[in-house]
Amino acid sequence: MADETDLTEAARRLFAGRVEFLLSAPELKFLPEPDYPEVAFAGRSNVGKSSLINAVTGRKSIARTSVTPGRTQELNFFEVGAPTALRLVDMPGYGFAKAPIKVVERWKALVRTFLRGRVALRRTLVLIDSRHGVKPPDLDMLAMLDEAAVGYRLVLTKADKIKASELAAVEAAVAAEARKHSAAFPQIHVTSAEKGLGIAELRAAILSDAQT
Repeated sequence: MADETDLTEAARRLFAGRVEFLLSAPELKFLPEPDYPEVAFAGRSNVGKSSLINAVTGRKSIARTSVTPGRTQELNFFEVGAPTALRLVDMPGYGFAKAPIKVVERWKALVRTFLRGRVALRRTLVLIDSRHGVKPPDLDMLAMLDEAAVGYRLVLTKADKIKASELAAVEAAVAAEARKHSAAFPQIHVTSAEKGLGIAELRAAILSDAQT
C-alpha cells in the first residue's frame, strides 16, 4: 500500500511539473526519436480522449478538444517532466470519424505501423465510453494491439454520465472482454475527466508503465 501511495504522489508531482506539446506526426517519417518511454492514448472519435489527457496533465487545453469527431488526424506527442521522464502520445480517433475513406485508411496504416514498430511504446490506453461500452471499432483496435503484442489498459471515460448501477454493469462487461485478450491488463480504470474520478490512479499507472 505504501508503494502505491508513493507512486501516486510521484505521479502527481511529475504531472504538476513540465508538460509540453512536442510535435504532430502525420506520417512515420515525422516521428521523434524514441529516446523516452511512451504511453499512448487510443479511442473512438468523441470518446473524450483530449479531455482525459487534459485531466491527467492538469492542463485545460494542452490537448485540443472538439465536438467534431475525428479532429485528431495525426500522432501528437507531449513531453512530461524536466528532465523529460516520459511522453504521452495522442493517437488518431477511430470509428465514426467524418472523413474520406482514403484519409481513414491512411490513419489506420499510420497507427498500425506505429504500434508494431515503436520500441519506446510501453503501453497503450484504450478509452471506452462508459455510456456505450465496447463497440465493434474498439474490438478492431484491441485486435490490432493483440497482433502488435503491445500491452494495453482499458479505461472507461465519462463515468459521471451514467448511473452507478449501469456503470458497474459496463465495468463488468469490459472486464470480461479484457479477459479474452492476452495483451490486456485485467484491471479496468474508471474515470471522469470532468469530475476528476480515477485520474490520480491513472497517472500512477502511466508512470508505472513508463518505468517498466
